Amino acid sequence: METDDLRLTRALQLAPRASFARLAGALGIHERTAARRYHRLRREGILRVAGTVNPMAVGQQFWQVRVRCRPDASESLAAALADRDDISWVGVTAAGAEVSFSVRSLSADRRDLLLTRSLPRAARVLDIEASVVLHVFLGLSSRGWSGLGSLLTPEEAARLAAPEEGPRQPGPGGPAPAALEPGDSALLDVLAADGRATTAALAAAAGISEGRAARRLAQLIRDRTLVIDVDLAHDALGFAVPAQVHLTVSPARLRAVGEAMARLPEAGFVAAMSGRSNLMVSAACRDLAHLYEFTTERAGALEGIVSMEVVPFARVIKQAGARVVDGRLAGV
Repeated sequence: METDDLRLTRALQLAPRASFARLAGALGIHERTAARRYHRLRREGILRVAGTVNPMAVGQQFWQVRVRCRPDASESLAAALADRDDISWVGVTAAGAEVSFSVRSLSADRRDLLLTRSLPRAARVLDIEASVVLHVFLGLSSRGWSGLGSLLTPEEAARLAAPEEGPRQPGPGGPAPAALEPGDSALLDVLAADGRATTAALAAAAGISEGRAARRLAQLIRDRTLVIDVDLAHDALGFAVPAQVHLTVSPARLRAVGEAMARLPEAGFVAAMSGRSNLMVSAACRDLAHLYEFTTERAGALEGIVSMEVVPFARVIKQAGARVVDGRLAGV
């Protein structure tokens, strides 16, 4: 990938729905060049812009599940999980002895059926560890992973970045869960396929005026009910080692460690969890040496960490709703 491809990718993380004119102006390239590069990157499965509902904003739960199984069953299990539309991320680790996945289901009954009946009854499943997300420090937004952050100057980034906001998390003293309107489903379906869909396309799908579609889209994004996510094929960007880091942190230091982890460029998702480990970090590193440096010299140096489990993934099957085939996002 050329430098301008990487710079455009970072610009889209900061402003995923920005016009090509705005992206080009910030990067100092021609508008047609920005458009041509974007469409090529999308066509080649290197990036994908998509809209997803933030389950925590609408009062639903977000679970991270680890399934230990017989190695000969991991591929078929991972493929079956990836086929579900309520599962957004699937990876295989431990030489095929474990499948990890994320459930962002808006249907509690469907999620509970999977976790309490379907998986436990599978003959080759040995153990299930399910943890619910309690608080998100980083993630549920396009700007989560900042491994390409150094490619833009602070001035260029400032021209693109919106005001910094964390993901909406209802709770005591926080905002009440948002309510999706009946007409939102048509908008959300279009944005799930293309997060950069025009307001004209949204209006046509929903059968409303462009002005009304634009206002509703802006409100969903402002309320953080809708997340415009930029999904990346990290392998194509030179970050070939995805991993999860499961940490046990002193409760008094959990917030401080979570916020510090969220500032590290390798991290794409950082959340406080239920279960044995109370903090989970999803990271993308260039190689194993980079992962070692990340976990020992910077993450491991944070005060309050009691223990750490580093889990590199042998293969990622699905991420942010898109299947991954040969290191590329399929069906983009």
